[in-house]
Amino acid sequence: MRDRLLRELSPTRYRRFLVYVMGPYKSHDPADEAFTFLERTRDGLRAEGFNAFLATDPEIPLEELDAGTQTIEFARASNVVVFVVRRETMNLGVGIETGAVLEDLSERAPERVLFCHAQGVRSAMIASVADRWDAVVKTFEDEAGLRDEVRLFVRDVMRRETTGELPFPPGSETRDE
Repeated sequence: MRDRLLRELSPTRYRRFLVYVMGPYKSHDPADEAFTFLERTRDGLRAEGFNAFLATDPEIPLEELDAGTQTIEFARASNVVVFVVRRETMNLGVGIETGAVLEDLSERAPERVLFCHAQGVRSAMIASVADRWDAVVKTFEDEAGLRDEVRLFVRDVMRRETTGELPFPPGSETRDE
């Protein structure tokens, strides 16, 4: 999957550093502002050179690979997985995706997962993300705050890979210049 993503996504400065951005959309937002919000998050990371993508970016038909399997495979192929939950967009689908990815990555690479939720969004499950799955949980107040949190996390993972503190994900050993 990693090679396929690298072929299908537009190149960036750090082409081999994949950042999978996830979050709910199309729930209570008739204008789909939630999806646009995720696109802006992705685009901000891409502008900084990281190869960020949404599940809708690679063109993989559901007949070829179902949505649940795609989600797991995208997460496994990525250097970083970022979950973004805005106040207006809680839904069951993202809860299922989040749990599946966290469960799959918890033994492999929990230090590569960032869960960001809007200030004021609270739930027992969000509270358990750090305890059960060892993922980093951050709160953001606005879009600029989210960008800062994600950028710092992504840069830290990249630094830790480069210094050998964190092993490269399988298939990503080749470094970008």
